[in-house]
Amino acid sequence: MLQSLKRLIAWAMALRPVRVFQRYSQRNGPILASGLSLTALYSVFAALYVGFAVFGLVIESDPVFKDAVISTISGYIPGLIDTGEGGAIDLDDLFASRVLNWSGVVALAVVLFSALSWFDSARSSVRTMFGLPQDRTFFLLTKAKDLGLVILFAAVMLLSAAISIGSTSALGALFGLVGIDDESDAAVLLARVVGLLLALVIDTAVLGALFRVLTSVRIPLPRLLPGALIGGVALGVLKALGATVIGGAGRNNPLLASFAVVLGLLVWFGLICQVVLISATWVAVDLADHGEPDPVAGRRPKVRPPRRRPRPRTRRSAALDKLQE
Repeated sequence: MLQSLKRLIAWAMALRPVRVFQRYSQRNGPILASGLSLTALYSVFAALYVGFAVFGLVIESDPVFKDAVISTISGYIPGLIDTGEGGAIDLDDLFASRVLNWSGVVALAVVLFSALSWFDSARSSVRTMFGLPQDRTFFLLTKAKDLGLVILFAAVMLLSAAISIGSTSALGALFGLVGIDDESDAAVLLARVVGLLLALVIDTAVLGALFRVLTSVRIPLPRLLPGALIGGVALGVLKALGATVIGGAGRNNPLLASFAVVLGLLVWFGLICQVVLISATWVAVDLADHGEPDPVAGRRPKVRPPRRRPRPRTRRSAALDKLQE
């Protein structure tokens, strides 16, 4: 009986999910995710203000695109924008912001500082999960990469909104061709499934790119894709439960009711950062399991010792030969 129990425990401990969470816990993943969530909370408010100050007129000029952008942001960060059901930021105030004033300049400085700080912390955290040493890349080059990631995230938001509009129009045209009512249950269900699949593809691609850039290590696609896909699925589940997560922070405590939205957002970002780091840990363990070049030990360039050149032979002079005789 005891031997069977030991074998069962050994089998369970050898499972990859168990080893992933062991590694994640041993490398202080929950603590790192908590620190990332605080920085993310600061970054998002400033980024939203600056983003709508710059692109607010363009977004507001097209009502369909405006609704798609608000819906996309609310899907990724529920409870952030007040769309009639409560939120941290009023929608009208958001579109009233303009960047050509002192508050816009300050917000731009805050978003650059906080966003770059988040990516710097995320780089250290992800590299910790991989067991990589501290990144020695030139400071300005690292900041340029982080700035590119900031722009990429903003572009992903706008791209998601555009894809949502395009997919809705395409499905509407397809339903019209086959004679299906757009308001029918089957059409609504199919549109929902297509939307979820598109969101999964985008989230998976973003996570894969994030791991690749932050680690500065070449990760083969068969090793990178499963971890990024798991993270994408987890993000989809969180977005589906977003209202419950945000609303449950202060629901049962009257003392925290006035801070419920901020607390909910802090919990939300904590869960998002946990997903990112656990997905990175899965990729690191997957690399080791498949015998790939292991970033866990750190990559060191192979240095070959210089080839030893034979010493040139010197001719003995005839006078020296006579003296020796």
